[in-house]
Amino acid sequence: MHDWSKGAAIIRGEIVPIAEARIGVTDWGMTRSDITYDVAPVLEGAFFRLPDYLARFAASRAALRLSIPEDDAAIRATLHAIVARAGLRNAYVAMVASRGAPAVPGSRDPRDCVNHFYAWCVPYLRVISAEVEARGARIWIARQTHRIPEDSINPRVKNYHWGDFTQALFEAYDHGADTAVLTDHAGNIAEGPGFNVFCVSGGRLITPRGHCLEGITRQTVLDAAAEAGVAAEVRDIPLAEFLDADEVFTATTAGGPVPVVRVDDRILGNGAPGPVSEMLRERYWQMTRRAALRDPVVYA
Repeated sequence: MHDWSKGAAIIRGEIVPIAEARIGVTDWGMTRSDITYDVAPVLEGAFFRLPDYLARFAASRAALRLSIPEDDAAIRATLHAIVARAGLRNAYVAMVASRGAPAVPGSRDPRDCVNHFYAWCVPYLRVISAEVEARGARIWIARQTHRIPEDSINPRVKNYHWGDFTQALFEAYDHGADTAVLTDHAGNIAEGPGFNVFCVSGGRLITPRGHCLEGITRQTVLDAAAEAGVAAEVRDIPLAEFLDADEVFTATTAGGPVPVVRVDDRILGNGAPGPVSEMLRERYWQMTRRAALRDPVVYA
């Protein structure tokens, strides 16, 4: 008897419970992190902004010269199939393209690898827990580790290169924070482990321009700000400016916007979420219910 409650995956064309999903130990996706992926949310029985996630996934594959037989229509059908099979009304759904293993044993030529696609879903999860979101997150600006330079790893290509993020998280935990934010080597704010960041200064909404993923949730927040008449900028944010901001919040597919109440040892807004952050968080969740942005799952 299969247990589908924890999620499902499709591997080599077969849908299996998430606990049974496997890839080979010689797959370059594992041994070299030569892989790209994307993650779309299912909220209340429908995918949110799925075409945007599919478009970014396609752009990432092109950037890494990964070629898989599945087109957007086939990938969409696969994602719907695994969510429906698992019966998840709220899900975190990953689509993955891996370099694969060389068809020529021992080859070090990436052109010899057999690229392949797989996907999986699990119950909806949050990068920052609901308990932390309720009180507001405490973040630490990592000083010992910087974001990987853009000319080494393109941050607009979603990837599993988490060495810098992991070290930053250890630093944050050592200082009693909930999570970390990294800077680039020039001292500008970049992003955190699995999320973009925003700050509000003088009534203007600002988010980093470089060294970060161009998040779909980030774009949704910018769309919400435009609708609300909030002036927004996408530009470099020097660390000193970020530390002096009136409000700070994070944004991620896995949890949406989350207010920040402490940056390093500085308490923001007397320890309560700021008004702009709260307004945009509410508008974000309202947008997830718009029919035009939803792709309903057909459950058996």
